[in-house]
Amino acid sequence: MTPSSGPSRPLLNRRLAEFGTTIFAEMSALAVRTGAINLGQGFPDTDGPEEVREAAVRALRDGRGNQYPPGPGVPELRTAIAAHQLRNYGLSYDPDREVLVTAGATEAIAASLLALVEPGDEVIALEPYYDSYAASIALAGGTRVPVTLRPREGRFVLDLDELRDAVTPRTRLLLLNTPHNPTGTVLSREELAEIAKLAVERDLLVVTDEVYEHQVFTDENGTTPAHIPLATFPGMRERTVTIGSAGKTFSFTGWKVGWVTSTPELVTAVRSAKQYLTFVASGPFQYAIAEALALPESYFTSVREDLRAKRDLLSAGLTAAGFEVYRPQGTYFITTDIRPLGDSRSHGGDGFAFCRALPERAGVVAIPNAVFYDHREEGAPFVRFAFCKRTEVLADAVDRLKAL
Repeated sequence: MTPSSGPSRPLLNRRLAEFGTTIFAEMSALAVRTGAINLGQGFPDTDGPEEVREAAVRALRDGRGNQYPPGPGVPELRTAIAAHQLRNYGLSYDPDREVLVTAGATEAIAASLLALVEPGDEVIALEPYYDSYAASIALAGGTRVPVTLRPREGRFVLDLDELRDAVTPRTRLLLLNTPHNPTGTVLSREELAEIAKLAVERDLLVVTDEVYEHQVFTDENGTTPAHIPLATFPGMRERTVTIGSAGKTFSFTGWKVGWVTSTPELVTAVRSAKQYLTFVASGPFQYAIAEALALPESYFTSVREDLRAKRDLLSAGLTAAGFEVYRPQGTYFITTDIRPLGDSRSHGGDGFAFCRALPERAGVVAIPNAVFYDHREEGAPFVRFAFCKRTEVLADAVDRLKAL
């Protein structure tokens, strides 16, 4: 008997055929293999506040969350999320009907798109974008429509006319991210007001990824660009799904605690999809994050100031090494242009080739921004570095980059 050669048809769902192993897995493995400093994947190399960690231990020992927590999330956390939104932004949400806890922001994004997008609907996303956006839109059967942020005067800028032109009768939803990963752009009040006006005029839903809301930095002039939730604008609370996360703010990315705030109707829709993804997750950690969200403002200020100093350290080092640096207004990522290094050192402006060679050349790992683009040529010369690392690690990376 001839042995079976296996199924003849492709095994991977065609909606996911364009997505392979993420660049983060590839570059992190390269960092391990070469002993390079990993400034690619965006996770801190220290834990968050000790009192928050102890709150998780206490919940474990007290038997809180060791079994399935409630589907919408534990009441203590939902109440804390609602209080956080009211205290920081004046947004009032009912903890019982308008807050949903998720397994991190990634699940919140996936559940929102699966719930709200029909096959064939168009979803506009700001390009470059977090890679899970594209996969989630594909899983929902939607059509991805990128609107590209382009560099201008030291930052990446949204062309509002291009955004308006991208909206068609098939557009269902805008997927926004501010503060923006990977560019570090923080959308201004004026930009957000125009986006809100467009969404109301064209009757669009909006999903906003605001996980870096507490990482917004003072600029050279001593002013801090404010993070302003889109849901605060007229007509937007009723059509906006706002996504937040504990991982970035409290440096516990492995706990996977995220959330959604919106109207009862939209939260119910998102929960309908979420319950068939993880159902529930992170039980004891939910109690700990409830306590974390109640930390005094001094904690959030200290996070911003610490990251601002690290941004400035790495920005100066990258500039000295020959990169063009786009100084971020928020997040903990710096986007650079490798072309000023010269063709021989920048691999002709090919970010993929540059990043794959960088660990051997300089002992540092970065991420090619082209993976965040539909239009790969737009992102080809840009490379992202993460600065959510210990100061001594960043200083070592700066020294190593002098090899360029």
